[in-house]
Amino acid sequence: MSGICGFITEEGKAGSPGRRREILEEMASRLAHRGPGGSRFYLDEFAALAQLLPPPGNATDRPGAPPASGSPPSPVLLFDGQLYNLPSLRRELRPRTAGLAPSSYLPAPLDQIYPLLVALCKEHGDPFPARLRGAFAFALWDRRYRSLLLARDRFGIRPLYYSVAGASFIFASEAKALLAHPLVKPALNEAALPHYLTYQYFPGEESAFKNIFHLPPATTLKRGPGREPKAAPRRYWHLRFNSHPPQRPLSSYVERTRCLLQESVQLHAETALPLGAFLSSGVDSSLVAALLTVHRGRIPTFSVDCADSRYNELGPARETAAILRSFHRELLIGPEQFWEALPRALWHQDEPVADPSAIALYLACRRAAAEVKVVLSGEGADELFAGYNIYHQPAALAPLQRLPAPLQNLLRRLSHALPEGFKGKNYLRRATTPLEQRYFGNALIFSETEKRRLLNHHLFPSPLPPPGEAAAPYYRRSRFLDDLSRMQHLDFFTWLPGDILAKADRMAAASSLELRLPFLDHRLVEMATQIPPRYRIRHRNTKYILREAATAYLLPRTAFRPKLGFPIPTAPWIRRPFYHRLQELFTSPTAAHYFNSPYLLEMLARHRQGRAAYDRRLWTIAIFLLWHRLYLE
Repeated sequence: MSGICGFITEEGKAGSPGRRREILEEMASRLAHRGPGGSRFYLDEFAALAQLLPPPGNATDRPGAPPASGSPPSPVLLFDGQLYNLPSLRRELRPRTAGLAPSSYLPAPLDQIYPLLVALCKEHGDPFPARLRGAFAFALWDRRYRSLLLARDRFGIRPLYYSVAGASFIFASEAKALLAHPLVKPALNEAALPHYLTYQYFPGEESAFKNIFHLPPATTLKRGPGREPKAAPRRYWHLRFNSHPPQRPLSSYVERTRCLLQESVQLHAETALPLGAFLSSGVDSSLVAALLTVHRGRIPTFSVDCADSRYNELGPARETAAILRSFHRELLIGPEQFWEALPRALWHQDEPVADPSAIALYLACRRAAAEVKVVLSGEGADELFAGYNIYHQPAALAPLQRLPAPLQNLLRRLSHALPEGFKGKNYLRRATTPLEQRYFGNALIFSETEKRRLLNHHLFPSPLPPPGEAAAPYYRRSRFLDDLSRMQHLDFFTWLPGDILAKADRMAAASSLELRLPFLDHRLVEMATQIPPRYRIRHRNTKYILREAATAYLLPRTAFRPKLGFPIPTAPWIRRPFYHRLQELFTSPTAAHYFNSPYLLEMLARHRQGRAAYDRRLWTIAIFLLWHRLYLE
């Protein structure tokens, strides 16, 4: 776990060295949780750069050099993450790195990455991150050419934000560090708020903050000091699903999945720091824990569940832990503990992400960090192997979608005429609506009708930006694929980085815990995207190939246990212990500024009375208002 931040600006406009150092130190201080090993700084006439250091204790650690002074090797590298192909890169690049000394201001093992990245950059140019295997975000400052290159890993496992303010270009691992720069003012990105109400997070390049942007996954961004036009990120890797791969037996995909996942877990487990795994009732984390046990022997495992949950996460996880003989730890979260954790968790999230499982993950990471420094988890498996229940939809809708267009149009008109709640109405509507107009990812919180009623009309006059605006680029790229592949493709570029990975990184970093995700190894991903759709979901089982692969290590009832999701009982908690807290939020001046407060209170009352299930909608608004209070008030 580490972090990076800094800024570059025009000569003569950077201010005194002392003032720049002061700004840089304040930016770095807001990332202190990402750098439990301390921080190091580099300044020249154009750049001010800070590296937050990983925790001490790795077997390859040695006492670090003092902060750089004078002229360090050019370029200067800031690096957050892990590379899993370092040995092969060293062998390949040995002749070309002979004259490149390790970075003088980074401790091992980060200093060993420096000559490899510099050599790759010289040989392959800006797209060289395509040669890297791992989770990373880095900045490469070339003092000679006054050029800064930012890069982010293929899936967005490690975060990276940037902003352009006057003659300065500012970047950091987390948005809160950007806000420490005097030229970056905290303000809501109001134009994107309607998208948040659809997705439960801010999708795409724009963040919740005005003039602060996410560097997208699998991209680089090159900038120089000064007021040059905003450069566009450039993609160095593409995700390519295949609807019609070569014909191979199912067993070959099962075996290939098993082999690549074994390799990925082994690579992700390479550390001398204390190591463990999260363990839920599902196949994803269970399989990771089982493979980690094969590789490392008995390990600590950590499970979490909530009081009042409809499901029992702890029982099945406990059964798996007993079979693996792990050192198992459990955490049962009550509503008061959950609410008490909200402010700190939201501060660490940077942006409002209205996924209630983020708060449970924050508490789980805090529990795990008491015993380990690195933890493996199962994020990414659902997007990769088609694990969400909504992925059943293409097969379920296929009978009607095969009908002639005139008949489909007739059925669509019929669906509009049927009363709300009529059995089959939603099925007819979905089956006769193109995928691009009905699927925007795993979360669809407020409908367009509801958003128009909810938002303050004076602040958000009609028309609102269409909900498919953020999804449109990915649908264009996947237009020749089958519907299941298109849904997975969209989720890889929106839901995965915007929700799943954002909460995973921030909640782990909050406790200085490094979270590693073996399912998001690009070699495994590139293989899985070639699995035929008929094998991804089979016999009504999602993730069929992965489940078959898991039977070599897990009980069949664990391998084929239906997906439950993370069962956070926000519905009953909003009716009882959280009710008055949400009522206070919804009657605040901030709520009245952005929303129709009477409509919010009406939804809250109907939910409390059991007349409607509005928990996801109410939670989405509550998280936004709490975040606004923390960051903007």
